[in-house]
Formats: sequence, C-alpha cells, structure tokens
Amino acid sequence: MPITSISSAPETLTLTVVGDYSVPVERLWEAWSDPRQLERFWGPETWPATFEHHDMTPGGRSQYYMTGPDAQVSRGWWRFVSIDEGRSFELEDGFADDEGNPNEAMPTTGMTVTFESTDEGSRFTIVSTFVNLEHMEQLLEMGMAEGLKSALGQLDGVLANSE
Repeated sequence: MPITSISSAPETLTLTVVGDYSVPVERLWEAWSDPRQLERFWGPETWPATFEHHDMTPGGRSQYYMTGPDAQVSRGWWRFVSIDEGRSFELEDGFADDEGNPNEAMPTTGMTVTFESTDEGSRFTIVSTFVNLEHMEQLLEMGMAEGLKSALGQLDGVLANSE
C-alpha cells in the first residue's frame, strides 16, 4: 500500500502526505536514512535524485540534485533540526544553486516526518509547513504535490528490496 492521502490546508499553511506499507517501521526508517535507498524514491519518476551528502543528525545537512529527462538539473538541500531515531525527524527543505548553496530566491519549507506501527505494517506522515500562503501557492503551482506523489510512489519497490 503506497501513498494513501495527500492534502493541503491553506488555513494552516501545510501539505500532508500519508503512506502505509506492509513492512516494519524499522525497514521504513532505513529507507529514509540510507542515501542510496532514499535517492531511489525521493525524486519524481522522471527526475531521479542523487544524494551527494546525507548527514541525518541534528544540525546535519543533505545535498542532492534531481536530473530531468532533458538533462536539466534541479538542486536541493535539507538541514536536520531534530531526529528521534525510528520515530521522527524534522528538517528545513530548500532549493539550491549550482554550487549547492541555499537559493534565497526560492521558498524554504519545514518538513516533519513521523513513523508509526500499524496493524498492517507501518505508516509515515509528512507534514510540510510553509512560511506564508504565497510560498505555499508558488510551490503547489510548481507541482510539489504531484512530485511528492510520483516520488513517494516509488517507495514500495525500494522497500521490497533489502539493499
């Protein structure tokens, strides 16, 4: 069972994604913490991600880029705010320039990912929080919800392998 819901709430400036999987929480956590597994599902299907750096520790950073079908490159970064291993992590998420530095011209979002056991296996919930409605609308118009659905839709295949 992949993504079960994606919903936006302009009144709280949030976009929420929920995914349910038939694996234990530990396996789901492993997919997010291992950069080789993460890059197999973070980018949308036509924009695969490559993580150049992934330091999943409080204050740690991740740098990645996604390559489009026409070889166009889009760079991003994460800064981890907190980690509760196996349960949740919170980070800042943003766009980067060609050198991997934060692109101040683009919006930054907060992202909290929580993991929990279910009767069928496990669930993650991602809550992205926007600074203001203008930033939320801008990122949604750029296809953020569709991109997350495409990207996270690949997670089933990653979880099926124990690499």
